[in-house]
Amino acid sequence: MSVYVYGIARSDHPALPEKAPGVGEPPREVRVVREGDLAALISDCPEDLRPKRRDLLAHQQVLTEAGGKGAVLPLRFGSLSEDDETVRRVLADNAEHYVRQLAELDGRSEYNVKAVHREEEVLRLVLADNDEARSLAERNRASGGGTYEDKLRLGELLANAVREREGTDARLVEEALTPLAERSVPGPEGSGWLVNLSFLLDRDASRDFLAAVEKLGEENPHLDIRATGPLPPYSFVTQPPATAAAGQAAG
Repeated sequence: MSVYVYGIARSDHPALPEKAPGVGEPPREVRVVREGDLAALISDCPEDLRPKRRDLLAHQQVLTEAGGKGAVLPLRFGSLSEDDETVRRVLADNAEHYVRQLAELDGRSEYNVKAVHREEEVLRLVLADNDEARSLAERNRASGGGTYEDKLRLGELLANAVREREGTDARLVEEALTPLAERSVPGPEGSGWLVNLSFLLDRDASRDFLAAVEKLGEENPHLDIRATGPLPPYSFVTQPPATAAAGQAAG
């Protein structure tokens, strides 16, 4: 039977959640596999594993509980290994890499920031800034709607102005928040957000970071800015070079 891998910690981690409820229905019991200076949090893998809400929450809870007491390298949901012995072998083969990463991420959390335009507010802004679009909109309104060509032209002007504003606002958010974090990485493209960034923070820096996010929203009411965290630092875990990881994501 395949085993499900939640994360990797040091073997002397003070509070690994052994026997905690893991993924599956009924929940598979979490156990700890140790090899040298490292330990992996694993459980038996359900045959019908899917990204269901209950299993996603169980995965997150195991990592949150462990991460609250010491550094843990979180693996993405659906990370599998062949068996306990394979996990031990991968820990041994990549011990230097994992120990270094645990030191780098100790005492740190991930915060994800997303932002999108509030449509009505941003349209007011671009009309105020674009003389041609504003004049055309006023002329269309005065004539009862305007011709088809005028409506099309106004739509093009507004779309171009909003795209330009998206780039400006994305840079604004990134430049305001990046200096407050140790590292940052972009989220997946094509997500529908004009900003999707993950930041690595020392846990003592989170209050100032969240205050900066709140200030950005207050100063830019045309932006809907959302910060999520603290999270396990998923976005800042790197795979060992040219080797297999302790868990392979399920397809």
